[in-house]
Amino acid sequence: MYKPGITLLLATLFVGISLFGKSNSPQGSCFSLNASDFQKTVNGKQIGLYFLKNGQLEVAITNYGARIVSLCAPSRTGEMADVVVGFKSIDDYLKAKGTYHGAIIGRVAGRIAGGKFDLNGATFSLPLNSPPNHLHGGVNGFHNQVWDVSAVTDTSIVLTYLSVDGEMGYPGNLNVKATYILNSKNELSMELAATTNKNTPLNLTNHAFFNLAGEGSGTILNHILTIPAQYICPVSAGKIPTGKLMSVKNTPFDFRKPKPIGKDLGLEKTEEQLKFAGGYDHHFVLNKKKCNVMKLAAAVTDPQSGRKMEVFTDEPCIHFFSANFFNGADLDKGNRPIQFRESFALETQRFPLLPDNKSFPSITLNPGETYKAKTVYRFSVVK
Repeated sequence: MYKPGITLLLATLFVGISLFGKSNSPQGSCFSLNASDFQKTVNGKQIGLYFLKNGQLEVAITNYGARIVSLCAPSRTGEMADVVVGFKSIDDYLKAKGTYHGAIIGRVAGRIAGGKFDLNGATFSLPLNSPPNHLHGGVNGFHNQVWDVSAVTDTSIVLTYLSVDGEMGYPGNLNVKATYILNSKNELSMELAATTNKNTPLNLTNHAFFNLAGEGSGTILNHILTIPAQYICPVSAGKIPTGKLMSVKNTPFDFRKPKPIGKDLGLEKTEEQLKFAGGYDHHFVLNKKKCNVMKLAAAVTDPQSGRKMEVFTDEPCIHFFSANFFNGADLDKGNRPIQFRESFALETQRFPLLPDNKSFPSITLNPGETYKAKTVYRFSVVK
């Protein structure tokens, strides 16, 4: 079980930064980034790049999409590598074919069939950015917005965004806050909060892609994955959740005991769920007796480097995506093509939203309520 530290020991930022990202990239680190490459004004708002550092980890975050750009972690021999797949400049993010790298996704993560949902007797229509469906909040979802930088410290950053009533078809003015904190225990925490003035569906997540061997290091199929989940949310041929649950027992989705990510992917031509999704692209329902309690959601280890990442969350689900569709169209921070199954995403979140908004537990946020979600990425090494 995750046990948060009583005290967060703040380290000194490797270089000075301003609220407009006018810092230099940390010297002597594994970063291949320059803050000047992220200085750009989009829709009248300033974009910047911000560096956080503790004793071992180094993180780069941009307020474009409130996204994690880079995370440098040591191997068992102390060698630093960037384990987040991303881009080296804001221009690369703006022109990328893969638009979700490292970003906060909203208002609703995942696909919504036909781009429609019912709420309080009304039907809402959303843009079909993944025809015939709506995906990850729409083309101008939170990932494509410039967030405001509310506060920066040596090891934390607070980002806020106002999603106005009707944006991408969603009801209500929604105030969103994302807080990233890097602590002395080699943990990066992400705390999300939101309030609304109208009933609205809300399901936020972070869409970082990881390769624990290091960005551009090839396949992740030999990474060892554990997900303590007895059920998944199966999907239809259109990758829309069916509204039912499926036991993972005796299926390729059983990660209750550690196994290589690629162990059962060879079954994708015959196993229905792998075939429908093109691999792993599913909600795993976490084994929790209580909601809003921090529990282990996933653990991943790269046997070669010894890097290990554990994901803790108070959310009920984690979505595992095995990067099934990258084809080299984008170049990573080292100018290497981002290829098929050379990274993975573990997106902590709530249950999917179906058109009737009833099949799964409600994700509706009501006026007077505060949406809260916390995820912790803990990094360590194994021998």
